[in-house]
Amino acid sequence: MLRIISLGAGVQSSAMALMAAHGVLRPMPQAAVFADTGWEPAAVYRWLRYLEARLPFPVLRVSNGSIREDLIRNARGETVGKRSATPPLFTLREGRPGMLWRQCTSAYKVEPVHRMLRRMLGIPPGKPVPEGTLIEVWLGISVDEAHRQKPASEHWVRRRWPLLEAGFRRDDCLAWLRRHGYPAPPKSSCIGCPYHSDAEWRRIKADPEAWASAVAVDRLIRGGLRGTPGPLFLHRSCRPLEEVPLGEDQMDLFGEECEGFCGL
Repeated sequence: MLRIISLGAGVQSSAMALMAAHGVLRPMPQAAVFADTGWEPAAVYRWLRYLEARLPFPVLRVSNGSIREDLIRNARGETVGKRSATPPLFTLREGRPGMLWRQCTSAYKVEPVHRMLRRMLGIPPGKPVPEGTLIEVWLGISVDEAHRQKPASEHWVRRRWPLLEAGFRRDDCLAWLRRHGYPAPPKSSCIGCPYHSDAEWRRIKADPEAWASAVAVDRLIRGGLRGTPGPLFLHRSCRPLEEVPLGEDQMDLFGEECEGFCGL
């Protein structure tokens, strides 16, 4: 059986990959797969390079394009060239706040990962996966976010959650990394993810390049997207991002990310 780590390059999935490298988690997976949305902070890409050099198995990078560039083209009315999958942007219609349906995880994380898995199994695009074919995918979900544990919808994918099996919380992952001489990984999530807490927005604001990237997209989506009239916002307050005080922290909405692929 093929065993693959779904590597988000955050704390939990990084710790899981390194535990496998140390033989703590067995059997050894054949590879890790990183789905690149094209809008991760620079620190995440640096961390990924650091991690690749310390794993005994390859890290396969897959992509379905840049979510930021697709959002920009969508907001400008240009053809994206594929189904337009929106993040859960905040809306304000007739003075009432709302939130768009989240489509980005499936389009930019799940679909490219599954394409790679099919390729590893030798199944051509469009061909059904034969009964009895199985690939095991490890997801870095820890005990403190066990509600994100969901079975795979595909008959040929079996999900496994090694950190849950080991009873590891996020803090346990950080402690294990420290004991083995590894630095703490940066938070892995898109720069402009609407699920950010105010604490995360403050961290992004401390990086001028990342902040400018988020603010530019936030301004551009104010007029809406194809099929979704404006105004739209990245911040839950439904205010322009550069005008949000970010003084009081608010709940991080990553717990609502039901696929278990983002924010790992």
